[in-house]
Amino acid sequence: MKLAGRQANGYFAKPETNRSGLLIYGADAMRVALKRQQVIAAIIGPEGEAEMRLTRIAAGELRKDPALLNDAIKAQSFFPGPRVAFVEDAADGLTKIITAALEDWSDGDAQIIVTANQLRASSSLRKLFEKHPNAYAAAIYDDPPSRDEIEAEMRAAGLRDLPREALDALGALARIIPPGDFRQTLEKISLYKFGDDSPLTPDEIDICAPLAQDAGIDDILNCVAEGRAGEIGPVMQRLRSQGIQAVSLCISATRHFKLLYAAASDPGGVSAGIGKLRPPVYGPRRDRLQRQATRWGAQQSKRALGMLTDVDLKLRSANQHAPAMALVERTMVRLAMVAPR
Repeated sequence: MKLAGRQANGYFAKPETNRSGLLIYGADAMRVALKRQQVIAAIIGPEGEAEMRLTRIAAGELRKDPALLNDAIKAQSFFPGPRVAFVEDAADGLTKIITAALEDWSDGDAQIIVTANQLRASSSLRKLFEKHPNAYAAAIYDDPPSRDEIEAEMRAAGLRDLPREALDALGALARIIPPGDFRQTLEKISLYKFGDDSPLTPDEIDICAPLAQDAGIDDILNCVAEGRAGEIGPVMQRLRSQGIQAVSLCISATRHFKLLYAAASDPGGVSAGIGKLRPPVYGPRRDRLQRQATRWGAQQSKRALGMLTDVDLKLRSANQHAPAMALVERTMVRLAMVAPR
């Protein structure tokens, strides 16, 4: 049977322990892993792994020894409670083995949790779980967590007083950092607010968010788009120390000015153009992009794209002898100096 959307999120939080199996699959391995951790913890509890009620089986090991899965679902722990047999990074080549295990499953056996990468609709493994009467299949997409998911995470961490401004800030943060980093940020916030009953504020979220140096490319792009030429040198030095490549900077700058151009050239105005950007832009980043697009306008943004295209061609040219980072830094300074005031 298929699980989707809120139904899937509800199941991950409160799984049915009498089900024989669950397949979680998706292109983003981190998102899949986070959901897998959540559902396994909900089934066996916080001490389940220590009590040997979780058996991990790598896909490669299962291919070599097909009996591993059946042995795991039938084995009994020294401790009472639900058990899980977890198969990691499965693919269609394991469908027959997992089919046999599901057919042999009975009440009291360990629940089979399987994770996989993106699976097509024609996948035999995906079809097995979708059509099975006592198992589920859940696809994990690259969408950031919803407001309900964020609220549930924060409540689980003991934070219940969450004003709208704080939820908006968390939602915006979830859209610009990887899911693993976002989960760590939520944990940091819960520790920061431990014993503090006051409402969570956006400033407190900023304190716990990933450090500014981790977002150095965004820093340099904002310096350029906002005409802060004097700040470019120190930021570029920081980027060099992080090993950021000149080509990556040029690509990021081109992407940024394409967003500004798309917003500024929209017939409905900059605000309408920002609203049409894909993926959507939210929170403080949306406000900042809107101000930058209004400042640059369509013509100036197009001019900036031309300058960036020229430097990109130079970087890729076999005849280019100037240091790549110096070339990009000079272009960034030139753009910042011609930025509309």
